Amino acid sequence: MAASRRTVVILYALHSWTGIVTGLLLFVICFSGAVVVFKNEIDLWANPSLRALPQVAAPAGPDAVLAHLAQRYPGIKPESMTVPNEVTPAWFVFARMPDNPQRMKIAARADNGEIIGEVDSELGQFFRMLHVFLFFGPRWIVGFLGVAMFFLIVSGFVIHRKIIKELFTVRWRKSLRVTGSDLHKSVGVWALGFHLLIAFTGAWLGLAPVFERAYAHVAGASTAGSAMAAVAAERPSSSAAPFSVDRLMAQAKEDMPGLRVKGVTLRNPDRDDAEVGFYGGLDGLLFNNTNLAYRGGQLVRSNDPRVKGFWSQFNGLMEPLHFGDYGGLVLKWLYFLIGMSPALLSLSGTLLWIERRKLRQRSRSGGQHV
Repeated sequence: MAASRRTVVILYALHSWTGIVTGLLLFVICFSGAVVVFKNEIDLWANPSLRALPQVAAPAGPDAVLAHLAQRYPGIKPESMTVPNEVTPAWFVFARMPDNPQRMKIAARADNGEIIGEVDSELGQFFRMLHVFLFFGPRWIVGFLGVAMFFLIVSGFVIHRKIIKELFTVRWRKSLRVTGSDLHKSVGVWALGFHLLIAFTGAWLGLAPVFERAYAHVAGASTAGSAMAAVAAERPSSSAAPFSVDRLMAQAKEDMPGLRVKGVTLRNPDRDDAEVGFYGGLDGLLFNNTNLAYRGGQLVRSNDPRVKGFWSQFNGLMEPLHFGDYGGLVLKWLYFLIGMSPALLSLSGTLLWIERRKLRQRSRSGGQHV
């Protein structure tokens, strides 16, 4: 029993100091993560000109958008495009002008591809950048915060072993510290499964790419898709026809049945040997790491999680499970409301630690005067 008690004391100290050291950053990460569930809705709300656009069942193709873009902004270099969806009734094009290195975000009508203009506000993207990168560092920093959050959840559950018995007991008439402590523990247990999911997927998204790059460097792994490029070289090139993103998109859906294109990447789109990529999801599946790329009209890279094995499928599930973008509005509200709880836990935990520290100091001070 003594060893068990000692373990709990050590865990309590580690839990407290981990919370203090990471508390503010975890609050920012968790708060922005809850808000970013509504990224598309926030961007639409912040741009009145987009809210007035009609929703269309069959949007105009990327060729129409690119043609209008070249006419409106001569010399512009498009880099990527996002497809209109059930929330956003517009194409978005990310591009740069030759004399301006800053990337522009330009909206186009979904029905005919006509250019609306530069997007006035990217409030939703602001919250995403805050959540994913904290604005100042690589994504692995947020990954380590996910590990810290996971440890705080597990250690907190171990420390408060009797919380299951007290789950329905909140001492409202006691002091603010006691009531806050009860709420802190209860919320942590009621949302335990969701918190573990968010912590694990956040840690995976931040740290898995680091380990993958390290493994590829050590093992001398070849670049992804080289085998696919060799197979694709046997296919007849379609670059003899005029360059068309519409045609390549249709080809991508034929090469990967069930593909739902969410976005397009462009490299040298004004040349016949342009590289065009398509990324998105698959009908009836949550995987988000589906993509294909064509160069000069030939398929050079492809990632279909359905045939890539367990780890590709596992990796493809992480982002949808973390951001809750695989369901409708009800699921988003659930992610938002429950997602706010770890932010409140990080704040309440810090306040409880400060209050306990003050009590200990007063206790020592009172003992010295006796």
